Amino acid sequence: MTDTPTRILRDQHVNILRIASILEEVLATEPEPGAFDYDAVGDCVSFIRLYADALHHGKEEDLLFPELEARGMSRQAGPIAVMLYEHEQGRAFAKAMADALEPARAGDADAQARLRHAGLGYVDLIRAHIGKEDNILFQMADQLIDAPGCRTLCQAYEGVCQRRFDGCTVAELEGILASLTQRYPDA
Repeated sequence: MTDTPTRILRDQHVNILRIASILEEVLATEPEPGAFDYDAVGDCVSFIRLYADALHHGKEEDLLFPELEARGMSRQAGPIAVMLYEHEQGRAFAKAMADALEPARAGDADAQARLRHAGLGYVDLIRAHIGKEDNILFQMADQLIDAPGCRTLCQAYEGVCQRRFDGCTVAELEGILASLTQRYPDA
């Protein structure tokens, strides 16, 4: 079987890890104290909120996790519970970045520190999170969900990909990543 219940999610992980590397590079590169590439940070935050969270985590929370629950996995304990908790942590980091962005851009040193802290916290969290999903939860999912379940789930994933996220298509969100990758090719 060429498709698995987690293939599209794993593919999206590549994009999410790429945006994390770009965010890390942007926040680590300060031509002068606090002088980040705020436009790039804003694009990263948008991508994180819309692609990583609304699109990707939405698929997991609304489609994959309920399917795993139907097959006997607990939502209150074990891998699903850990993933849900980490999704909330990621949302908190994204909100903190969004809240600090404009004051930081205006020169508020405290906001610049909060932005950097939240951004680097997100990078660390998402890298560890994706490692757990790819190497534990998704392997379990691929074993638990049979071929008919996989077809149904993958069709549902495709339906989600046809939606707009705060007015953006998936292709437009991936365009944000492509643009950032051109600006930060070594990230």
